[in-house]
Amino acid sequence: MSQVKEIFNFIGGSLRKSAATDYLKAPNPATSEVFSKVPLSVSTDVEAAVLAAKEAFITWSQIPATERVKYLFRLRLLLEENSDEICRTITMECGKTLAESRGELRRGIENVEVSTGIPSLMMGYNSEDIARGVDEIMIRQPLGVVAAITPFNFPIMIPLWYLPYAIACGNTFILKPSEKASASASLLFRLIEELELPQGVANLVTGAKEAVDALLDHPDIRAISFVGSTPVAKYVYARATNNGKRAQCQGGAKNPVVVLPDADMAATTRIMSESAFGCAGQRCLAASLGVTVGEARENFIPRIVEAARSRKMGYGLDPGVEMGPVITSQSKDRIQGLIAKAASEGAHLMVDGRNPRVPGYEHGNFVRPTVFDNVAPESELTSTEIFGPVLTLNHVATIEDAIKLVNQSAYGNMACLFTSSGAAARKFRHEVRAGNIGINIGVAAPMAFFPFSGWKESFFGDLHGQGHDAIEFYTDKKVVVERWADTQVE
Repeated sequence: MSQVKEIFNFIGGSLRKSAATDYLKAPNPATSEVFSKVPLSVSTDVEAAVLAAKEAFITWSQIPATERVKYLFRLRLLLEENSDEICRTITMECGKTLAESRGELRRGIENVEVSTGIPSLMMGYNSEDIARGVDEIMIRQPLGVVAAITPFNFPIMIPLWYLPYAIACGNTFILKPSEKASASASLLFRLIEELELPQGVANLVTGAKEAVDALLDHPDIRAISFVGSTPVAKYVYARATNNGKRAQCQGGAKNPVVVLPDADMAATTRIMSESAFGCAGQRCLAASLGVTVGEARENFIPRIVEAARSRKMGYGLDPGVEMGPVITSQSKDRIQGLIAKAASEGAHLMVDGRNPRVPGYEHGNFVRPTVFDNVAPESELTSTEIFGPVLTLNHVATIEDAIKLVNQSAYGNMACLFTSSGAAARKFRHEVRAGNIGINIGVAAPMAFFPFSGWKESFFGDLHGQGHDAIEFYTDKKVVVERWADTQVE
């Protein structure tokens, strides 16, 4: 058993012990051994972080953008140099494979890279002589103190959707990571400490609901970013905006993947199984609903069933492992309960992933890939974000039927199509109501210079994370109209 990591807050440029009396003992999902001891910080911890950030903003916002991004160039280098430790920490605290952790870190680094372009991205615009002798200028200025509340499933990447852009734009920042996975965030802030940023520019406060509510209610916090389930996203968005804050809240998903008869079935199966079962299905872009069209059904089903049965499951640090455990025993019980309920309601359970035995890791939170066929539209399995390695299959006659089925969902995070028809692909991407569209892609994750979109119950707000949306979210636009009298003496 490895030594338990004690997590501290990072406030005003240094580690601080929380005022909390309650701690969460967060386990390694594969072994169930305690991995980290996380303080459930109280409102006074949040108050200290806000005070430090507010004081830092006075000078940080006046530092030229060209100087601010130098810290981010250094952060990128530190992330690369410490990649092995970061990826092992991600795997040990949230269960994904080492390859998946490396992919997560790479996406996080890409956001740091894009944010270094702030000197150009943050530029305004002007128009001379809007009237005789009158000029008009639009400039961008930072908001002030901003905060992000991030989930367990991408404990490095998602904080890096927000932190680099926020501080590059001249804001000061507070991160509240998931209490289930705070060790990765703590490691990130150990590297931030090495940057020698001005004290208070970047802060870390761990905790649960008390810390979240303190952030949402604090009058000196201008903006809130959130990623999590839809019910909590609605709560955060409503409370934040009611308190006059900007908010961008990414919610849950039920991502459909449509397979046409002309798709390359071998490639489709490989890509779709990775989408559905990669990261144990614990990502907001996981494929969870497969929709075959016409003859695709008979070709696709045997392939996806075999892919589910043959996927190698185990501890993510072990070589050759393709899928790790889910985050907690409670998550395992919830997922297995949904599987049992759907089976009892008559859904055809083609691959049953419940209660697997993983040699050497018998106490881990493992659920094997699971495949259902003929799930009733009114079933809870059809409408619920399972957040586990469960794929349900539906079958329709035409692409029009498939698009209608996709658009009936309350969610709109991602929808994908597998086909060799350009006309079908164009129709799908035009008519489907989802924010991220994949064509022969299983996980339509936008690059860092595009917004991470999401529609309907999958997103609450106006401006998404990443890219130009991040610049808009983290700056105020100020318009200056000016006229100068001619003072020339004849």
